[in-house]
Amino acid sequence: MLYLVPTPIGNLEDITLRAIRVLGEVDQILAEDTRTSGVLLKHYNITTELKPYHSFNEHKVVDHLVAQMSNGMQLALITDAGTPGISDPGFLLVRACRKNNIPVTCLPGAAAFVPALAASGLPSDAFYFEGFLPHKKGRQTALKRLAELQSTFILYESPHRVLKCLEELAEHCGPERNASVAREISKKFEEQITAPLETLIGHFQQHPPKGEFVVVVEGKK
Repeated sequence: MLYLVPTPIGNLEDITLRAIRVLGEVDQILAEDTRTSGVLLKHYNITTELKPYHSFNEHKVVDHLVAQMSNGMQLALITDAGTPGISDPGFLLVRACRKNNIPVTCLPGAAAFVPALAASGLPSDAFYFEGFLPHKKGRQTALKRLAELQSTFILYESPHRVLKCLEELAEHCGPERNASVAREISKKFEEQITAPLETLIGHFQQHPPKGEFVVVVEGKK
């Protein structure tokens, strides 16, 4: 069995009772960063063995992990924050489990784009989740495609790229297009601003961006 276990995106209390139980009962926990996850496990007195599983080693260890589960081991996969497989490692292992008839259970839980969308005030009846844009190749193509969507769309962005991202969105979508920028969701300095793109650009020109960002953009009318 493979369990995909969402972990808090900010406040350590944002975890389910079931997630705490599963992490304590499995044979081994696969973690994107064992140091980051170690803080969470220590907070809940979980002593299950931690092993690294991240984008740099996942291709090398997938077959070994499948063999372990085929022999009866129960593993849990967690990432630094949020739900495994959503802009984080997890897809390769889940695909391998499905091909080898190993049961996969994903626990419900945190994903940063959900609270950002729900609190944005932008239409949420239909939306498109893009995640991280390409840094270079394919970036402009992706922006042109997104600008034509009639549904709300959602991006993840780092603090040193978010201003550039907003400027590019204004170029492709128009400076008057409404958007919402959320940062540090569920943390002490959580902030969310909904306004036209040109207003958001002005805000972050005056206030240097800090923290991890979710950008929610209104669809084309």
